[in-house]
Amino acid sequence: ADCRKSEVWKILILDAFTTKLLSSCCKMSDLMSEKITIVENLDKNREPVPEMNAIYFMSPTAKCVDALIGDFKSKPKYKAAYVYFTDYLPDDLFNNMKMYCGKYIRVCKELNMSFMPQEAQVFTCDNPGAFWSIYSPKSQDKKKTLEKLADQLVSVCATLDEYPGVRYKKDSNLDNAKTLAELVDNKLARYYELDDSGKKKAQVLILERDFDPISPILHELTYQAMAYDLVDIQNDTYNTFLAENGAEKQALLNEDDMLWVKLRHRHIAEVSKTVHLQLAEDCMQCYSNNVEKLCKAEQDLAVGSDVEGVKVKDPMRTLLPVLLHQYSTYDKIRAVLLYIFSVSGTTDENLSKLIQHVKIEDERDFILNWKELGVPIITSPTFFFSRKTVRRDRSQEEKYNLSRWTPVIKDVIEDAVENKLDIKEWPHQSESPAVWNGSGAVSARQKHKASAQDERRSGSRLIIFILGGISFSEMRCAYEVTQSVKSCEVIIGSSHILTPKSLLDNIKALSKGPMENFTIDERSNA
Repeated sequence: ADCRKSEVWKILILDAFTTKLLSSCCKMSDLMSEKITIVENLDKNREPVPEMNAIYFMSPTAKCVDALIGDFKSKPKYKAAYVYFTDYLPDDLFNNMKMYCGKYIRVCKELNMSFMPQEAQVFTCDNPGAFWSIYSPKSQDKKKTLEKLADQLVSVCATLDEYPGVRYKKDSNLDNAKTLAELVDNKLARYYELDDSGKKKAQVLILERDFDPISPILHELTYQAMAYDLVDIQNDTYNTFLAENGAEKQALLNEDDMLWVKLRHRHIAEVSKTVHLQLAEDCMQCYSNNVEKLCKAEQDLAVGSDVEGVKVKDPMRTLLPVLLHQYSTYDKIRAVLLYIFSVSGTTDENLSKLIQHVKIEDERDFILNWKELGVPIITSPTFFFSRKTVRRDRSQEEKYNLSRWTPVIKDVIEDAVENKLDIKEWPHQSESPAVWNGSGAVSARQKHKASAQDERRSGSRLIIFILGGISFSEMRCAYEVTQSVKSCEVIIGSSHILTPKSLLDNIKALSKGPMENFTIDERSNA
């Protein structure tokens, strides 16, 4: 809009992050209608087009500012620059830019947009590397990483036009959630100091990955989680082959695919009856070949009881058949971890036997490194402490025997909405507002509103941030509670989205230096 006055065509220049950001929310045809003739990569060598204006949309980093300066310093590549940063631009970079190419800059604005809108109710900070930076004992940049995540979380709040109260989950082993909560609260106060209209109708909850190590490891049987676990989907793109002519076809799994959006949280048993065919068929093939037998053992270990509700007295007896079967190494590691989580840590001797069983003597870090996340792996025989949290009874909700586990985050969200979170366990970082009323008890007596969406907008928002990544099943919980409560919209986010395999690879890499990270498969290929 800033340079729409002239009806001339313009060039749009993006960095890697803004390219991803724009493609998550608009198409080339949208840009064409705004008179953008071409989209260029800031980091690449570009042909000068001195008669055209250029719009730069980029991150506020020295690298990006240097690239901009390079475009104008000696011989200007473009007629003029309209410059937009995703976030706050540090003064030194601003001054550099002004000094070297100030006379070519028509507009310079900071937009609060330094996060990735992944889905309607899901965001990420597009930073899988944050996992290593926060949890590796070899990391040197944990503080810087938490600082950056805090800026991004504030950017989410600003985009939603919310000034929320901040709470965090107290953790006996780690203080990252507390640190991040302090940073977010201070940055929000700074951001809103000019306009604190005192209407905190939202709440942010920050928690560490160790609050629920089970959900990201379990084989999930809802469509989206299952597809990303079992089928090779890269950058939300599913490659399939057309039976008729063997040609490859790509399907983009995003918000534009209405059928995908409708089906993604449904159980695979329901999806198989529909026509989103090929991907569902691929899922079912992996399932019947392999996963079906695993699921019963996994569910029994995770839930602590079998389908009939009988308590699992000896988890090792549940685990052994899995170890004796020809499952993949990753699947066996997942089962071993679920066993260890179910008994809140095991003995050194027992762990060594398990590791021999799975034949991962040289890959012990897949299991041992969970301690860096504050998850107990080894406990002495005399000291088994239980960290079992009291769970909501959902036995009435269970429809499928192999999907009895409910992610812990669903309990947390429902407790938050009903204002039942324990103040000792979930301290307020800021004075959270008395107006927080997630369940919207009052609005139930008001006249019926136009739509649930409108009602949510006038209701409250709950923003959940999980340090260390979120799983697809946890994303699903945000939608489920939003749908059942109506008066509260739940937004969930993290540094990145996890699949079970990517999480295991991240865990294993924690004991390596920053450049040494790679997976089982890559190693055997090397």
